[in-house]
Amino acid sequence: MASIRSTNWDGLLIRSILLIAGAVLLASGVAAAQTAPGPDTAAIQSLLGAEDGQGLSGTIVQLFLFVTVLSLVPGIAMMVTCLPFMVIVFSILRQALGVQQAPPNMMIMALAMFLTFFIMEPVFMEAWTAGLSPYIDGTINEQEAWLQTTEPFREFMMRRTDPETLFMLADALERPVGPDEQHSFSLLATAFMLSEIKHAFQIGFVIFMPFMVIDLVVASVLMAVGMMMVPPTVVSLPFKLGFFVLADGWLKITEALIRGYA
Repeated sequence: MASIRSTNWDGLLIRSILLIAGAVLLASGVAAAQTAPGPDTAAIQSLLGAEDGQGLSGTIVQLFLFVTVLSLVPGIAMMVTCLPFMVIVFSILRQALGVQQAPPNMMIMALAMFLTFFIMEPVFMEAWTAGLSPYIDGTINEQEAWLQTTEPFREFMMRRTDPETLFMLADALERPVGPDEQHSFSLLATAFMLSEIKHAFQIGFVIFMPFMVIDLVVASVLMAVGMMMVPPTVVSLPFKLGFFVLADGWLKITEALIRGYA
């Protein structure tokens, strides 16, 4: 654990040093170009969008903010989409079947990502049309772009968030929200993620029950015939796989999960 933490901190430190070094080199290069006379000075100043060096600090801050947002994209994608729900359900299904590496983690994650994109595509398109595209065109500012981009995600998360979880988090943070007051995005995203985990474990419990019954029946039969040294999971695995294949389990479970978001 200590080695893993040290590796993560080392990687973070190295990335921070590289970013700082790149910003310093950019600043020094631009400053040298601005102080030294030459035909390229005006081109560099026009590239930065400022007649003097005042726009340099804003450019560096924007660079740092952009890199920071890129590093948080995986976490944001898991907090405001149905990706955690899909991954948990498929992982519990694999545990219920008793196969540890089939399908592998990469395949489960890929299936969950494609299903997430399939389900969230209308939300993504609405967010792009309402917020990101006008901001890129320069018709709205950053604050309006943030509000219009996150509004489709707010509607999606509110439909899937348990009100009890939302009010419990607001009460724990001592930030009571009135009935007509809009919840903060951070509070709503946290409550949504906890609700999705709760729903995923509920569905996982329902999926796990038939396979557990098969394990119990096989274990009882083995005990009755005196084969106590035979692991029940080895004998029950073909029965569980056969039951799952005959029921077309992957298609049925995937269809149920998609209909839950319809």
